[in-house]
Amino acid sequence: MNALPQNLADPSAHTLPGREPLIGKSMEELRELVKSMDEPAFRAEQLHHWLYVHCVRSLDDMSNLKRAFRDKLAERYQVGSLVIDQKEVSQDGTTKYLFRLPDGKVVESVLMYFEERGTYAICLSTQVGCAVNCDFCATGKLGFMRNLSVAEIVEQYVYVQADSGKEIRNIVFMGQGEPMLNYDNLMQSIHILNKSAEVGIRHITISTSGIVPRIYDLAEANLQLTLAISLHAPDNATREAIMPLNKKWPLEELMPALHHYAGATGKRLTIEYILLAGVNDQPSHAHDLGKLLQGLKCNINLIPYNPIGDGYGYKRPSNNAIHRFKDALLPYGKKVTVRVERGVDIAAACGQLANKVQQA
Repeated sequence: MNALPQNLADPSAHTLPGREPLIGKSMEELRELVKSMDEPAFRAEQLHHWLYVHCVRSLDDMSNLKRAFRDKLAERYQVGSLVIDQKEVSQDGTTKYLFRLPDGKVVESVLMYFEERGTYAICLSTQVGCAVNCDFCATGKLGFMRNLSVAEIVEQYVYVQADSGKEIRNIVFMGQGEPMLNYDNLMQSIHILNKSAEVGIRHITISTSGIVPRIYDLAEANLQLTLAISLHAPDNATREAIMPLNKKWPLEELMPALHHYAGATGKRLTIEYILLAGVNDQPSHAHDLGKLLQGLKCNINLIPYNPIGDGYGYKRPSNNAIHRFKDALLPYGKKVTVRVERGVDIAAACGQLANKVQQA
């Protein structure tokens, strides 16, 4: 079955210019809001329930709120501000959402189902575009446009949960953008998704290309979430060629930060390693990687390259090359897995998100 694009932009969507979104507000903020409107305190709990449990899209759906209170809310607030512009469904069931933001920019989220675990996970974006510009990543080709607000990050989860009708209990910040370059909004979003949407903190993963100061900050926060590091090469020369960020924070600075994080939190890191044919996929690279990671509490997730278009010069390694790489790593005592990519046919897999607006 071919990917099925659907143009879901709705001119009657419940989004109004100049209205502040309620989604993205914590329980504490909702209590202050209700208090400022001279409403009983229990109204905050009601609002909170409608926003994060029922995931409603309109104030009119909040049936146990007085009409007068809803009218008063509507003067300044709306439930959310995102509009689904398009939705595509992959052959494997993965669903990619293209959201249009209030300023007209667009950003993508991906809903995935893992049959082996019987669970749903959502890949959230934290920025429009990305400033890190990894050479193998389609999002980096967009350049950086802006950070997403707390409301825009949280609403991706709430909207997809409502639209899909699925219970999404795993969140990965692996969508567009470098999460650690939007650190304050990222952390507030995690607080709301954990406390309000009740997604377990151990079921939340942040993926970073290696923003060293923020890794130390995250270690101090000690949230017991999962930190995934996009390493992708075992030496500075190879890493700089595909990840310009390595010039700012080379392995000599990144690796101590990772050891500090693992020691401070007691958490096992995930090392993400994209396999690029002829670039970083040789057994010698695997041995160098094994040596680099000695003493670090981590698992290794190998990611065969996903195509992002002609002209970028990278190819996916053969299956034999992938397994040779994995076999060369195993003697170093780490758990090594090869990622089974989902949504490749709709450009929803790792490195493929590019905000392409398709016409229905």
